[in-house]
Amino acid sequence: MEVPSAKHETRHRRLTPLRVLRGLICLLVLLLTAFMMIVYCGFFSTVVLRLFSVHYSRKVTAFFFSSWLALWPFLFEKINKTKVIFSGDDVPARERVLLICNHRTEVDWMYLWDLALRKDSLGYIKYILKSSLMKLPVFGWSFQILEFIPVERKWEVDEAKMRQMLSKFKDPRDPLWLVLFPEGTDFTYVPFLLAVISPPFEQKCLSSQKYAAANGLPILKNLLLPKSKGFNACLEDLRSTLDAVYDVTIGYKHRCPSFLDNVFGVDPSEVHIHIRRVTLDDIPLSEWEVTSWLMDTFQRKDQLLSNFNSEGYFPLHGAELNLSTVKCLINVMLVLVLTGAFSFLTFFSSIWFKIFVSLSCSYMVSATYLNIRPEPIFNFVKTSL
Repeated sequence: MEVPSAKHETRHRRLTPLRVLRGLICLLVLLLTAFMMIVYCGFFSTVVLRLFSVHYSRKVTAFFFSSWLALWPFLFEKINKTKVIFSGDDVPARERVLLICNHRTEVDWMYLWDLALRKDSLGYIKYILKSSLMKLPVFGWSFQILEFIPVERKWEVDEAKMRQMLSKFKDPRDPLWLVLFPEGTDFTYVPFLLAVISPPFEQKCLSSQKYAAANGLPILKNLLLPKSKGFNACLEDLRSTLDAVYDVTIGYKHRCPSFLDNVFGVDPSEVHIHIRRVTLDDIPLSEWEVTSWLMDTFQRKDQLLSNFNSEGYFPLHGAELNLSTVKCLINVMLVLVLTGAFSFLTFFSSIWFKIFVSLSCSYMVSATYLNIRPEPIFNFVKTSL
């Protein structure tokens, strides 16, 4: 059984004091803008407005938080000068889709924002992610607002909660990008914000390969064996409302980055994202056939990554245009102006704004911890009649 080398390649760019300072400033700006957007815009759109309409709540939430999420692709592509190269099939804008993606490192999910931004779907992207990430200060609140699905990675614990949330995503009026990482954990060992520790990637890979050999399953060199229950649940609950499933494969040159590598701009030099569109008719209906289909898909992804490692690119690259610098700067200015206005109201205006911020924070802490969202008033009226 072949296990990837544990040796890390040298960073693409040297970590200098200037890069550290610039990265810390960017991180501080991202935290401050997130906090103010959550406290003011998030509370209005996901609590007040949701009491009347879930659909319009999501539209307003998508508008404000897509502006904040767009700061990350701006950091990656315009400030850090990371090249994001797309290949494979085109993704039409504002579809309802399920994306299955390999999990190389802790920041894979962030680079999907670069694709969603180009497709005008950034505010509608949702992830199925481990519940410990919901505990991150401020960022965890944003995950709650954007309706990410937290899981414990124990199906007997997760199934009911996951299906309950999936049942809320069936409105065909709402665009949906639901992202699932079937491997369940990242392939490499890099701590997320120095807070979440995983086993070394050699141990993960070797354990996965041993399990595959013992159970007559394909032995993958660049991936962990996919878990099918979450994927099955998504298909069972959403199949009739989806436009397509996208098989997304991510590769990095020359080194898999950590979160702080991204913040400081030392890695990666290039991110390659390959996309394969799969129609729902091409995915079988029965659970065991879906499991087999997913395993075949990951064998294809494994070969694709092996070719990428030797050739340095995926086939059919160059499918998407570069981000507009002018549009990015306008968005940055909009978010900074809003943050400045909210900061002024919070620190230099009436005490009532301070009370509002305190109450909003208290609500976000409890809502995130309990994973609760208000139901529209009209639902209660209909139920009582």
